[in-house]
Order: sequence, then structure tokens, then C-alpha cells
Amino acid sequence: MRRPKIACIGELLIDFVCTDIGVGLKDGTNFLKKAGGAPANVATAINRSGGQAKLAAKVGDDPFGNFLIQTLATQGIELSGLRRSATSTTLAFVALQSDGERDFSFHRGADGELAWQDIPSDFLDDTGIVHFGAATGLLDGELYVTCQRLLREARQRNLLISFDPNYRDGLWGHNPQEFITRCKPWFREADIVKVSEEELYFISNTKSKEAGCRWLHDAGVSYVTVTCGNQGTWVSHKAGMQQLVPSICVDCVDSTGAGDAFIGALLQQLVRQDCGLDDQQQFLHAVRWANICGALTCTRFGAIDAIPTAAEVDVYLKNNQA
Repeated sequence: MRRPKIACIGELLIDFVCTDIGVGLKDGTNFLKKAGGAPANVATAINRSGGQAKLAAKVGDDPFGNFLIQTLATQGIELSGLRRSATSTTLAFVALQSDGERDFSFHRGADGELAWQDIPSDFLDDTGIVHFGAATGLLDGELYVTCQRLLREARQRNLLISFDPNYRDGLWGHNPQEFITRCKPWFREADIVKVSEEELYFISNTKSKEAGCRWLHDAGVSYVTVTCGNQGTWVSHKAGMQQLVPSICVDCVDSTGAGDAFIGALLQQLVRQDCGLDDQQQFLHAVRWANICGALTCTRFGAIDAIPTAAEVDVYLKNNQA
């Protein structure tokens, strides 16, 4: 039986990753050019986990856009929803500071111009899950309008909806409450929401994972997955199940894209298991597998380049009897 595809929408950009570990962007001098953007990272993780992703995004008609298209094509991602713009490709600069936090600087370009007319009319026809990765997607502009319309279309088709708020202080620090307000339509419709622990407390204005998850469930979310670094993932279901699924210990060199790798791997595991969301034990098993995918991503530089294949995750499981 042919399994449904997973559709992703949003930013596709160049990450310039600072290789000077322990310093911020102000003091960093050495950078690597990497393909990035949360939805593109998620799409790559889906394909490397054995699935089939499609991506709707916009890049510039420039060398960086050429590089991104070539990179995604080599991953086998379906690019029927990818469009070009006369505006330059979006750039992001990323550094890992001494406290382990990432320092970001965005230079926005073509990604925000993705319009509804750019989305193929059959984009959702063979799709089972639609994943929205916010970051720049909730900023004013065509992309925000397009995401809103695609959310309504996905719900009308009864597709499973995944949402990662992906809050960035550099984008929303001037008006964080507006960011939360714009997330709420996705919270109402989402079957799965992935947040970091810091995002959970910020969005819900709570001080515990239990209370934060309950806030999201009250907003409409069925499953909440809270990534907690090397501790693992806190999983919460609206019916009351809450459990920490441990991760694995790795030597972390760059955490960029680890959360994207996690949610992409999780979505593909759900498609592969073909169990829907009713089986909580199967969901927890999928989270366990996705945790390993996210952790292994941290052992390499970059986002897309760092995401492991399904075979690499399975080898780890076999060798470590995890």
C-alpha cells in the first residue's frame, strides 16, 4: 500500500553556521554555508527517515537559490510547490554561545513572498499530514496569508496537522504577545504541536511542563511534544497521559536543526506505523525513535547535512539495544 506524503510549508534559506564554538555572532569569524529553514529541515528528516515529503517555499533567482534547489533535489523532496523570486534568498546567521544557546540573525528575503497562487492546486491531494513551522511564517506578508489558507484547506480535508511555533526573539522580541496571538489558530486545529521547554513556558505563561501542556490542550492541541535537550521529550496527550521519553547521550557540536529532525522523524514514524493518533504506546515508540534522530543531528555541523538516515538510527538502536 502506498503511504501518504507529508507536506511542509514555509521558509527555505541559507544558514551561515559559525564554527567558532562558544562565541556569539559578534565575535565569530568563521562560517559554513548550509541549506536550512525549519520546514526544509523537517522535509529532509522525513525523507531520510524513509518517507516522502513535499515542500512549498520561495527562494531568490540567485546562486543561493540555485544551491538550495540542488540540495533539496538530491534529498528526493518533491518540489512542485517551490517558486523563484526576483528578491534575494533569505539568509540566517547562527552561532552557538558558551551557555549552549544559539545566537540568530535573520536577513529576510524571498521566503516571505510565497503566495496562495504559488501553491499547486493538487498540493494536498496525496497528502496525509501537513506540517507548519512558524518562525518567519507568522510575520506579516504573503507567506502568513498563504499559511492561514493552507491550514483551513488541510482541516477541511481532515488531514493531520503538525505545528512548530519555532519562536525567535530576534523576529518577535518587539511584540511577543502578537506572536502568541497568531499561533492560536494553529493550536485550535493542530493534532501535534512540538515546542522546546523554553517556548512552552513562554507561550503558556506557566512554570511547569504539566501546566504548560494543559494550557495547549485547553487551546485545542491533541498531542504536545516538548523537547528537553539531552533529557529527551516530554509527551502529553489531552486525555491525561504525560510521560518523559528519554533521549541518548551524544557529543554535541551543533544543535541547529535538531528539533526539526525530531519532528520530521516523528511524523514519518507515524505514517510508517499507520496507526493514527489513537494508539498512545505507538506514539511514544515513534517519539523514542525520533529522539535518536534529533540527538544524532547534534553530532554534525549544519541542519540538513547533519540529519541522519533511517539506517543510521536503526544501527544505533541495534548497537546500543536502546
